Amino acid sequence: MAQLTQYIDEQLILLLDSASKEEVIKQLVDLAASVKGLPAQETLYQAILEREQLVSTAIGVGVAIPHAKLPLYHDFFIAVAILHKGVEWNAIDDSLVRIVFLIGGPDNQQTEYLKILSSITKAIRNENLRRKLMHVKSATAVATLLRGIS
Repeated sequence: MAQLTQYIDEQLILLLDSASKEEVIKQLVDLAASVKGLPAQETLYQAILEREQLVSTAIGVGVAIPHAKLPLYHDFFIAVAILHKGVEWNAIDDSLVRIVFLIGGPDNQQTEYLKILSSITKAIRNENLRRKLMHVKSATAVATLLRGIS
């Protein structure tokens, strides 16, 4: 799980009461741009929305993994949102999304991207972890839970 834990940054975690997936994505993109000093914030946001139009990134069990890769980024990052209320995301199992891992990064590092995606999907298979994440009260608690997975 080293791939996931190395990308967990407490500054990139939000606890939200958002009403829509677009709002959640926007808040995560804004946070990542602010914390990481990312260029092309609006380009990233639009790229993620375009990806969502192709097929939903809600993978079931209350989790979504919106993502975009852009040539102007050199490193990957993950921004996490824990949603107090479930958000409609067109999930394959029709569940509302409560946990969001937004991935951004370079478009020329597909292997690293797949490792990150694999580590997230492996982690969220753990029902106990998902349940704990849905009831956290702080970004610190989220980071602690995600860093503690093995």
